[in-house]
Amino acid sequence: MIRSTLAACALAATATAVHATDGLITVQSPHSPQATMDRFASVVASKGMKVFARIDHAAGAASVGQSLRPTELIIFGNPKGGTPLMQCAQSAGIDLPLKAMVWQDDAGQTWLGYNDPVWIAARHGAADCAVVPAMAKALSAFSSAATAP
Repeated sequence: MIRSTLAACALAATATAVHATDGLITVQSPHSPQATMDRFASVVASKGMKVFARIDHAAGAASVGQSLRPTELIIFGNPKGGTPLMQCAQSAGIDLPLKAMVWQDDAGQTWLGYNDPVWIAARHGAADCAVVPAMAKALSAFSSAATAP
């Protein structure tokens, strides 16, 4: 919890609104949902992580005749980070690969959210897993880069 609070404070210092609730860290973005997700995917790829999928929930809703504000999920990861967490607690594999979502709220504001690795580790009884601080730091940096003005 202290790590996620410190990460949130560091992000807040970049003049971007950051919230953490029940393991979900959300960061306000000054960009459109599409631009925010494209920036996030680019940062992830540039750091050697694999993008496994991008899921457009709004397009899915449209395919069944329903509407949904822009909402896109990205699934990404790297075995160098995920494997050590699963070695600490194999059940963490249910939360891996990592995911982030970008959406537009009803006021037109864009948000980027992701599950806090500290929360994921605690959920699986692996709060002391050595890889968790690096994962949290990386996700904080990725979201900061994607939402920077």
